Amino acid sequence: MSARLLKEGVYAVGVVDWNERNFHGHTYVTRRGVTYNSYLIVDDKVVLIDTLRKGFEEELVKNIRDVVIDVSKIDVIVVNHIEPDHSGAFPEILKLCPNAKVYGTERAREGILKYYGVSGNWNVVKSGQSLCIGKRTLNFIGTPMIHWPDSMFTYSIYDKILFSNDAFGQHYATSNVFDDEVDFALLMNEAQKYYANILWPFNSVIAAELSTINKLGIDIKLIAPSHGLVWRKHILEIMRKYFYWSLHSCKNRVAVVYETMWKSTEKMARKIVEGIVSEDIEVALFDVTKDDRTDIASYMLDAKSWIFGSSTHDSEMLPVIASFLHFIKGSKAIGRMSFAFGSYGWSGEAVKCIEDVVSCVSTLYPSLRVIFNPTGVELDKCFEFGKAFALKMKNEM
Repeated sequence: MSARLLKEGVYAVGVVDWNERNFHGHTYVTRRGVTYNSYLIVDDKVVLIDTLRKGFEEELVKNIRDVVIDVSKIDVIVVNHIEPDHSGAFPEILKLCPNAKVYGTERAREGILKYYGVSGNWNVVKSGQSLCIGKRTLNFIGTPMIHWPDSMFTYSIYDKILFSNDAFGQHYATSNVFDDEVDFALLMNEAQKYYANILWPFNSVIAAELSTINKLGIDIKLIAPSHGLVWRKHILEIMRKYFYWSLHSCKNRVAVVYETMWKSTEKMARKIVEGIVSEDIEVALFDVTKDDRTDIASYMLDAKSWIFGSSTHDSEMLPVIASFLHFIKGSKAIGRMSFAFGSYGWSGEAVKCIEDVVSCVSTLYPSLRVIFNPTGVELDKCFEFGKAFALKMKNEM
Protein backbone atom coordinates (compact mmCIF):
# COMPACT_ATOMS: atom_id res chain seq x y z
CA MET A 1 0.00 0.00 0.00
CA SER A 2 1.22 3.50 -0.79
CA ALA A 3 0.50 6.81 0.95
CA ARG A 4 -3.13 7.87 0.59
CA LEU A 5 -4.45 11.41 0.60
CA LEU A 6 -7.04 12.23 3.30
CA LYS A 7 -7.17 15.98 2.75
CA GLU A 8 -4.81 18.46 1.11
CA GLY A 9 -1.53 18.06 2.97
CA VAL A 10 -2.69 15.14 5.14
CA TYR A 11 -1.82 11.54 4.29
CA ALA A 12 -2.38 8.05 5.66
CA VAL A 13 1.02 6.35 5.61
CA GLY A 14 0.33 3.27 7.75
CA VAL A 15 0.26 -0.36 6.70
CA VAL A 16 -2.26 -3.17 6.30
CA ASP A 17 -1.52 -6.45 8.06
CA TRP A 18 -3.75 -8.74 6.04
CA ASN A 19 -2.77 -11.94 7.83
CA GLU A 20 -2.95 -11.01 11.54
CA ARG A 21 -5.56 -13.24 13.16
CA ASN A 22 -4.83 -12.74 16.87
CA PHE A 23 -4.37 -9.49 18.74
CA HIS A 24 -3.67 -8.40 22.30
CA GLY A 25 -1.89 -11.59 23.25
CA HIS A 26 -4.36 -13.89 21.50
CA THR A 27 -7.33 -12.44 23.40
CA TYR A 28 -8.87 -10.87 20.29
CA VAL A 29 -9.54 -12.85 17.11
CA THR A 30 -9.08 -10.60 14.06
CA ARG A 31 -10.63 -12.52 11.19
CA ARG A 32 -10.47 -9.50 8.90
CA GLY A 33 -6.88 -8.63 9.68
CA VAL A 34 -5.51 -5.41 11.15
CA THR A 35 -4.28 -2.01 10.03
CA TYR A 36 -1.62 0.02 11.81
CA ASN A 37 -2.46 3.60 10.92
CA SER A 38 0.09 6.38 10.87
CA TYR A 39 -0.54 9.88 9.52
CA LEU A 40 1.68 12.51 7.89
CA ILE A 41 0.88 16.23 7.78
CA VAL A 42 2.86 18.43 5.39
CA ASP A 43 2.82 22.10 6.38
CA ASP A 44 5.63 24.51 7.24
CA LYS A 45 6.62 21.67 9.50
CA VAL A 46 6.29 18.01 8.54
CA VAL A 47 4.50 16.05 11.26
CA LEU A 48 4.24 12.28 11.72
CA ILE A 49 1.39 11.22 14.00
CA ASP A 50 2.25 7.85 15.56
CA THR A 51 4.39 5.14 14.04
CA LEU A 52 3.35 1.48 13.98
CA ARG A 53 4.21 -2.08 14.90
CA LYS A 54 7.80 -3.29 14.74
CA GLY A 55 8.44 -5.29 11.57
CA PHE A 56 6.66 -2.86 9.26
CA GLU A 57 9.26 -0.07 9.40
CA GLU A 58 10.34 -0.43 5.77
CA GLU A 59 6.80 -0.07 4.46
CA LEU A 60 6.19 2.94 6.69
CA VAL A 61 9.36 4.62 5.44
CA LYS A 62 8.40 3.86 1.85
CA ASN A 63 4.98 5.44 2.36
CA ILE A 64 6.51 8.53 3.95
CA ARG A 65 8.89 8.83 0.99
CA ASP A 66 5.89 8.77 -1.34
CA VAL A 67 5.07 12.18 0.16
CA VAL A 68 8.40 13.66 1.32
CA ILE A 69 11.46 12.25 -0.41
CA ASP A 70 13.72 12.70 2.59
CA VAL A 71 12.44 11.18 5.86
CA SER A 72 14.89 13.39 7.75
CA LYS A 73 12.62 16.31 6.84
CA ILE A 74 10.14 15.18 9.50
CA ASP A 75 10.16 17.98 12.06
CA VAL A 76 7.69 16.61 14.59
CA ILE A 77 6.66 13.14 15.80
CA VAL A 78 3.43 13.06 17.80
CA VAL A 79 3.09 10.04 20.08
CA ASN A 80 -0.59 9.66 20.90
CA HIS A 81 -0.06 6.27 22.54
CA ILE A 82 2.93 4.04 23.32
CA GLU A 83 1.48 0.54 22.97
CA PRO A 84 3.86 -1.43 20.72
CA ASP A 85 1.39 -1.72 17.83
CA HIS A 86 1.58 2.10 17.65
CA SER A 87 5.17 2.75 18.69
CA GLY A 88 7.21 -0.30 17.66
CA ALA A 89 8.80 1.54 14.72
CA PHE A 90 9.55 4.66 16.79
CA PRO A 91 13.28 3.92 17.38
CA GLU A 92 13.94 3.30 13.67
CA ILE A 93 12.04 6.40 12.55
CA LEU A 94 13.89 8.45 15.16
CA LYS A 95 17.22 7.31 13.68
CA LEU A 96 16.12 8.69 10.29
CA CYS A 97 15.04 12.07 11.66
CA PRO A 98 17.17 12.57 14.80
CA ASN A 99 16.45 16.30 14.92
CA ALA A 100 12.69 15.84 15.09
CA LYS A 101 10.91 17.09 18.17
CA VAL A 102 8.71 14.51 19.86
CA TYR A 103 5.42 15.48 21.50
CA GLY A 104 3.49 13.33 23.94
CA THR A 105 2.39 13.07 27.55
CA GLU A 106 4.78 12.56 30.44
CA ARG A 107 3.44 9.02 30.88
CA ALA A 108 4.16 8.41 27.20
CA ARG A 109 7.73 9.68 27.58
CA GLU A 110 8.30 7.36 30.54
CA GLY A 111 6.83 4.40 28.68
CA ILE A 112 8.73 4.98 25.42
CA LEU A 113 11.98 5.22 27.35
CA LYS A 114 11.22 2.00 29.22
CA TYR A 115 10.26 0.13 26.03
CA TYR A 116 13.06 1.29 23.74
CA GLY A 117 15.71 3.07 25.79
CA VAL A 118 15.37 6.20 23.64
CA SER A 119 12.85 9.04 23.64
CA GLY A 120 14.49 11.67 21.41
CA ASN A 121 13.96 15.40 21.86
CA TRP A 122 10.82 14.91 23.90
CA ASN A 123 8.40 17.74 24.63
CA VAL A 124 5.87 16.94 27.34
CA VAL A 125 2.37 18.17 26.53
CA LYS A 126 -0.68 18.48 28.70
CA SER A 127 -4.31 18.46 27.70
CA GLY A 128 -5.29 21.79 26.14
CA GLN A 129 -1.84 22.68 24.87
CA SER A 130 -1.30 23.28 21.17
CA LEU A 131 1.45 23.35 18.55
CA CYS A 132 1.57 25.65 15.51
CA ILE A 133 3.06 23.92 12.46
CA GLY A 134 2.24 26.57 9.83
CA LYS A 135 -1.29 27.28 8.74
CA ARG A 136 -2.28 24.42 10.99
CA THR A 137 -2.46 24.27 14.77
CA LEU A 138 -2.52 20.90 16.50
CA ASN A 139 -4.45 20.71 19.76
CA PHE A 140 -3.59 17.97 22.24
CA ILE A 141 -6.43 16.42 24.24
CA GLY A 142 -5.46 14.17 27.12
CA THR A 143 -7.46 10.93 27.17
CA PRO A 144 -5.84 8.83 29.91
CA MET A 145 -7.24 5.28 30.10
CA ILE A 146 -8.61 5.31 26.58
CA HIS A 147 -7.14 2.89 26.96
CA TRP A 148 -3.70 3.36 28.58
CA PRO A 149 -2.60 6.09 31.03
CA ASP A 150 -0.41 7.77 28.39
CA SER A 151 -3.11 8.16 25.72
CA MET A 152 -4.13 11.40 24.03
CA PHE A 153 -5.96 12.66 20.93
CA THR A 154 -4.55 15.19 18.48
CA TYR A 155 -6.90 17.59 16.68
CA SER A 156 -6.01 19.60 13.59
CA ILE A 157 -8.15 22.74 13.72
CA TYR A 158 -7.46 23.66 10.09
CA ASP A 159 -8.41 20.24 8.71
CA LYS A 160 -11.07 19.49 11.35
CA ILE A 161 -9.46 16.05 11.75
CA LEU A 162 -9.46 14.23 15.09
CA PHE A 163 -6.55 11.78 15.29
CA SER A 164 -8.22 9.56 17.86
CA ASN A 165 -5.70 6.80 18.39
CA ASP A 166 -7.44 3.72 19.88
CA ALA A 167 -10.88 5.34 20.05
CA PHE A 168 -13.27 4.73 17.14
CA GLY A 169 -11.05 1.99 15.71
CA GLN A 170 -11.83 -1.33 14.10
CA HIS A 171 -9.69 -4.32 13.20
CA TYR A 172 -10.48 -4.40 9.51
CA ALA A 173 -7.80 -4.91 6.85
CA THR A 174 -8.86 -3.32 3.58
CA SER A 175 -7.36 -1.46 0.63
CA ASN A 176 -9.99 1.24 1.19
CA VAL A 177 -9.42 4.28 3.38
CA PHE A 178 -12.80 5.74 4.33
CA ASP A 179 -15.87 4.40 6.14
CA ASP A 180 -18.19 5.00 3.18
CA GLU A 181 -16.06 2.78 0.93
CA VAL A 182 -17.00 -0.45 2.72
CA ASP A 183 -20.19 -2.16 3.86
CA PHE A 184 -21.59 -0.05 6.73
CA ALA A 185 -23.12 -2.96 8.67
CA LEU A 186 -19.84 -4.88 8.51
CA LEU A 187 -17.91 -1.80 9.61
CA MET A 188 -20.16 -1.19 12.61
CA ASN A 189 -19.94 -4.85 13.57
CA GLU A 190 -16.15 -4.55 13.67
CA ALA A 191 -16.39 -1.25 15.58
CA GLN A 192 -18.62 -2.91 18.21
CA LYS A 193 -16.30 -5.90 18.45
CA TYR A 194 -13.36 -3.53 18.94
CA TYR A 195 -15.13 -1.57 21.68
CA ALA A 196 -16.25 -4.72 23.52
CA ASN A 197 -12.80 -6.30 23.52
CA ILE A 198 -10.58 -3.24 24.01
CA LEU A 199 -12.49 -0.34 25.54
CA TRP A 200 -15.42 -1.76 27.51
CA PRO A 201 -13.70 -1.61 30.94
CA PHE A 202 -13.20 2.14 30.46
CA ASN A 203 -16.83 3.13 29.91
CA SER A 204 -16.90 5.84 32.56
CA VAL A 205 -13.73 7.46 31.21
CA ILE A 206 -14.99 7.32 27.63
CA ALA A 207 -18.33 8.90 28.56
CA ALA A 208 -16.53 11.73 30.36
CA GLU A 209 -14.08 12.37 27.52
CA LEU A 210 -16.83 12.39 24.90
CA SER A 211 -18.72 14.92 26.98
CA THR A 212 -15.56 17.04 27.20
CA ILE A 213 -15.12 16.97 23.43
CA ASN A 214 -18.74 18.04 23.00
CA LYS A 215 -18.24 20.91 25.43
CA LEU A 216 -15.15 22.04 23.52
CA GLY A 217 -17.36 22.44 20.46
CA ILE A 218 -14.87 20.70 18.20
CA ASP A 219 -16.01 20.58 14.58
CA ILE A 220 -14.99 17.16 13.29
CA LYS A 221 -14.99 16.37 9.57
CA LEU A 222 -12.76 13.29 9.80
CA ILE A 223 -11.95 10.87 12.61
CA ALA A 224 -8.63 9.17 11.92
CA PRO A 225 -8.12 6.24 14.34
CA SER A 226 -5.01 4.11 14.70
CA HIS A 227 -6.79 0.99 13.44
CA GLY A 228 -9.21 0.53 10.58
CA LEU A 229 -11.11 2.99 8.40
CA VAL A 230 -11.15 6.78 8.63
CA TRP A 231 -14.61 8.09 9.47
CA ARG A 232 -15.97 10.82 7.19
CA LYS A 233 -19.60 9.97 6.40
CA HIS A 234 -20.73 8.14 9.54
CA ILE A 235 -19.10 10.29 12.23
CA LEU A 236 -22.42 11.03 13.94
CA GLU A 237 -23.33 7.34 13.97
CA ILE A 238 -20.09 6.16 15.55
CA MET A 239 -20.10 9.00 18.09
CA ARG A 240 -23.66 8.09 19.09
CA LYS A 241 -22.66 4.45 19.42
CA TYR A 242 -19.76 5.33 21.69
CA PHE A 243 -22.07 7.36 23.91
CA TYR A 244 -24.56 4.47 23.90
CA TRP A 245 -21.98 1.84 24.83
CA SER A 246 -20.17 4.01 27.37
CA LEU A 247 -23.40 4.64 29.28
CA HIS A 248 -23.99 0.85 29.67
CA SER A 249 -27.06 1.06 27.42
CA CYS A 250 -28.62 -2.31 26.58
CA LYS A 251 -30.93 -4.03 24.15
CA ASN A 252 -33.56 -6.40 25.51
CA ARG A 253 -31.71 -9.51 24.45
CA VAL A 254 -29.97 -12.43 26.16
CA ALA A 255 -26.58 -14.07 25.77
CA VAL A 256 -26.48 -17.69 26.97
CA VAL A 257 -22.87 -18.80 27.34
CA TYR A 258 -21.90 -22.28 28.49
CA GLU A 259 -19.25 -24.99 28.61
CA THR A 260 -20.26 -28.62 28.79
CA MET A 261 -18.47 -31.90 29.46
CA TRP A 262 -20.87 -34.70 28.46
CA LYS A 263 -23.58 -32.57 26.79
CA SER A 264 -25.85 -32.45 29.84
CA THR A 265 -25.24 -28.74 30.46
CA GLU A 266 -25.65 -28.14 26.73
CA LYS A 267 -29.08 -29.80 26.81
CA MET A 268 -30.05 -27.50 29.67
CA ALA A 269 -28.80 -24.48 27.73
CA ARG A 270 -30.86 -25.31 24.67
CA LYS A 271 -34.05 -25.72 26.70
CA ILE A 272 -33.42 -22.44 28.52
CA VAL A 273 -33.06 -20.76 25.12
CA GLU A 274 -36.36 -22.31 23.97
CA GLY A 275 -38.07 -20.86 27.03
CA ILE A 276 -36.69 -17.39 26.31
CA VAL A 277 -37.71 -17.57 22.65
CA SER A 278 -41.27 -18.52 23.69
CA GLU A 279 -41.58 -14.99 25.10
CA ASP A 280 -40.29 -13.37 21.89
CA ILE A 281 -37.04 -12.19 23.47
CA GLU A 282 -33.94 -12.17 21.26
CA VAL A 283 -31.34 -14.67 22.43
CA ALA A 284 -28.02 -16.09 21.20
CA LEU A 285 -26.43 -19.34 22.39
CA PHE A 286 -22.64 -19.62 22.64
CA ASP A 287 -20.48 -22.65 23.38
CA VAL A 288 -17.43 -20.90 24.82
CA THR A 289 -15.14 -23.70 23.58
CA LYS A 290 -16.29 -23.26 19.98
CA ASP A 291 -17.29 -19.62 19.58
CA ASP A 292 -14.66 -16.91 19.66
CA ARG A 293 -14.54 -14.93 22.87
CA THR A 294 -14.22 -11.84 20.67
CA ASP A 295 -17.65 -12.43 19.11
CA ILE A 296 -19.31 -13.41 22.38
CA ALA A 297 -18.13 -10.23 24.11
CA SER A 298 -19.34 -8.14 21.19
CA TYR A 299 -22.84 -9.60 21.48
CA MET A 300 -22.83 -9.21 25.26
CA LEU A 301 -21.74 -5.56 25.13
CA ASP A 302 -25.30 -4.29 24.78
CA ALA A 303 -27.28 -7.36 25.86
CA LYS A 304 -29.49 -6.75 28.90
CA SER A 305 -29.15 -10.28 30.27
CA TRP A 306 -26.42 -12.88 30.52
CA ILE A 307 -26.95 -16.53 31.45
CA PHE A 308 -23.93 -18.72 32.19
CA GLY A 309 -23.68 -22.49 32.45
CA SER A 310 -20.97 -24.99 33.29
CA SER A 311 -20.56 -28.57 34.32
CA THR A 312 -18.76 -29.10 37.63
CA HIS A 313 -15.23 -30.49 37.45
CA ASP A 314 -12.89 -30.83 40.42
CA SER A 315 -15.25 -28.69 42.51
CA GLU A 316 -14.98 -25.87 39.97
CA MET A 317 -16.50 -24.63 36.73
CA LEU A 318 -14.80 -25.82 33.55
CA PRO A 319 -11.60 -23.98 32.61
CA VAL A 320 -12.56 -22.19 29.38
CA ILE A 321 -15.68 -20.56 30.79
CA ALA A 322 -13.75 -19.73 33.97
CA SER A 323 -11.26 -17.73 31.88
CA PHE A 324 -14.03 -16.08 29.90
CA LEU A 325 -15.96 -15.02 33.00
CA HIS A 326 -12.89 -13.40 34.52
CA PHE A 327 -12.55 -11.44 31.27
CA ILE A 328 -16.21 -10.36 31.53
CA LYS A 329 -15.71 -9.40 35.17
CA GLY A 330 -13.10 -6.95 33.92
CA SER A 331 -15.73 -5.20 31.78
CA LYS A 332 -17.09 -3.48 34.91
CA ALA A 333 -20.55 -3.71 33.34
CA ILE A 334 -23.60 -2.52 35.23
CA GLY A 335 -27.35 -3.03 34.88
CA ARG A 336 -27.28 -6.64 33.68
CA MET A 337 -29.48 -9.55 34.80
CA SER A 338 -28.02 -13.05 35.18
CA PHE A 339 -28.51 -16.55 36.44
CA ALA A 340 -26.26 -19.62 36.47
CA PHE A 341 -26.98 -23.23 35.61
CA GLY A 342 -25.18 -26.51 35.13
CA SER A 343 -25.07 -30.27 35.42
CA TYR A 344 -22.97 -32.04 38.04
CA GLY A 345 -22.22 -35.51 39.40
CA TRP A 346 -21.86 -35.33 43.17
CA SER A 347 -20.98 -31.84 44.42
CA GLY A 348 -22.13 -29.16 41.94
CA GLU A 349 -19.93 -26.17 42.89
CA ALA A 350 -19.72 -24.75 39.35
CA VAL A 351 -22.95 -22.74 39.65
CA LYS A 352 -21.77 -21.05 42.84
CA CYS A 353 -18.39 -20.36 41.26
CA ILE A 354 -20.11 -18.64 38.34
CA GLU A 355 -22.17 -16.53 40.70
CA ASP A 356 -19.13 -15.50 42.69
CA VAL A 357 -17.43 -14.15 39.57
CA VAL A 358 -20.33 -12.37 37.86
CA SER A 359 -22.13 -10.96 40.89
CA CYS A 360 -20.10 -7.74 40.63
CA VAL A 361 -21.30 -7.02 37.08
CA SER A 362 -24.89 -8.26 37.13
CA THR A 363 -27.95 -8.82 39.32
CA LEU A 364 -28.27 -12.53 40.09
CA TYR A 365 -31.50 -14.52 39.99
CA PRO A 366 -32.08 -18.08 41.30
CA SER A 367 -29.81 -20.70 39.77
CA LEU A 368 -30.58 -24.09 38.27
CA ARG A 369 -28.69 -27.37 38.78
CA VAL A 370 -29.28 -30.90 37.48
CA ILE A 371 -27.55 -34.16 38.47
CA PHE A 372 -26.00 -35.97 35.49
CA ASN A 373 -28.15 -36.22 32.35
CA PRO A 374 -31.35 -34.13 32.66
CA THR A 375 -34.64 -36.02 32.48
CA GLY A 376 -37.60 -34.85 30.45
CA VAL A 377 -39.12 -33.31 33.57
CA GLU A 378 -35.87 -31.49 34.35
CA LEU A 379 -35.62 -30.19 30.79
CA ASP A 380 -39.17 -28.88 31.12
CA LYS A 381 -37.98 -27.06 34.22
CA CYS A 382 -35.13 -25.54 32.20
CA PHE A 383 -37.68 -24.32 29.66
CA GLU A 384 -39.76 -22.76 32.42
CA PHE A 385 -36.65 -21.13 33.90
CA GLY A 386 -35.90 -19.51 30.56
CA LYS A 387 -39.51 -18.42 30.11
CA ALA A 388 -39.72 -16.95 33.62
CA PHE A 389 -36.44 -15.11 33.15
CA ALA A 390 -37.72 -13.61 29.88
CA LEU A 391 -40.84 -12.43 31.69
CA LYS A 392 -38.66 -10.74 34.34
CA MET A 393 -36.88 -8.93 31.53
CA LYS A 394 -40.17 -7.75 30.07
CA ASN A 395 -41.26 -6.44 33.45
CA GLU A 396 -38.08 -4.36 33.66
CA MET A 397 -38.43 -2.87 30.17
